[in-house]
Parts: sequence; structure tokens; C-alpha cells
Amino acid sequence: FQYAGETQWALKNINLDINPGDFVLLCGPSGSGKTTLLKMLKRELWPKGQILGHIEYGDINLQDISQKTSAQEIAMVLQHPESQIIMGNVRQELAFGLENLNYPTNLIRKRLADMSTYFGLADKMDFSVNILSGGQKQVLSLAGAMTMRPAVLLLDEPTSQLDPVAAQRFLDMVFRLNRETGITVIMSEHRVERVFANSDSVIILDSGVIK
Repeated sequence: FQYAGETQWALKNINLDINPGDFVLLCGPSGSGKTTLLKMLKRELWPKGQILGHIEYGDINLQDISQKTSAQEIAMVLQHPESQIIMGNVRQELAFGLENLNYPTNLIRKRLADMSTYFGLADKMDFSVNILSGGQKQVLSLAGAMTMRPAVLLLDEPTSQLDPVAAQRFLDMVFRLNRETGITVIMSEHRVERVFANSDSVIILDSGVIK
């Protein structure tokens, strides 16, 4: 992949297979292509530029899956929760994706009850998002992504803005999700030592190339 207006390839000769249920750690120095690679796995986030080759989701070209399927089955949590949270309170934020896809009201209520309990947000449903701590906002972003019951969870350095305690709590939630639900997790993370032991595979990027 090459960004529009650039002469260098941001990603080169990327060739990999990720199995369902895997926990994949993506690491490398700043500017190595980690965020670009994650965005290439979420079609709605593809940056402008030139793409050579293809990405398959199951046995389907990622470019050919429907927007609804991508929204439901491939979730992404970004580095800065403020860039992902758009609603005024916790309940509205959790319901946002489901409402946009016209899920029935009774199912939305059940999903919100399940997710708020699982992520420890049940007593904060009517809280304004503005009073949440950074760690709570990132948990809310994760919970909002998981309301869709996705098959794949992409995380772009999700703990980089958190203090060590909040970071470990967040990572423990992701490890638990992978173990208990079998969701495929692909995470770029700078706290490599905290994630390495829980990973099925590690991908090291440097200058857009897998080492």
C-alpha cells in the first residue's frame, strides 16, 4: 500500500494468515506501518492511495463484503477514545451502532444489559461521557465495539494514553474476551511485555515490511 501523494510504500510484501480465534500482537517502531496495516483490515478506514494485492476475510475478498457485514463483524478500537466516542452518555454510546443498523429495540436492550455488566458499566449507563476517566472511556469504546458481537477485534495501541493500572485492566479485558468468546484479536501495542505471553503469534513490522 502506498499513500496518495507519496513515493514510498507504507506496506510492502505483506503476506500472512491469521486463524479464527488467534491473538496476534503487532509491534514495531513508530512509523513502521502498524496503524496502516490495521486500517487495511477495516474497509471503512482504508486511507486514500494505491493498493496492490488482496485481503481475504474468510474466503471472500475484503473489498467485496457488504458495509453491514464489515460493521458487524470487524470492530476497531482506536488509540484515542475521544476520537471514537460520539454520543453524550454511556447508554447512547453503547446503543449507537446497533441503532444505526436498525436492530430491534428488545435486542438492543439485551445487548446493552449484557455488555454493561461484562465491562463493569452497569452503574454508569446514564453518566455523561465527559466525566469518565481515560481508562473508562477506552473501556466504553471496547464495549461499544463488542455490542455488535464481532468476529474480529482490531486494536491500535489502545493503552498508549492510559496509566499503568488502567492499561493493565484494559488488557486483561481483551485477554478475557479472546479466551471466553473466541474472538480474533489483532493488537498493536507498545507495552509488548504485557501482551507477549497471551499472544498466539507476533508480527514485527519495520518500514512497512514484516521482519
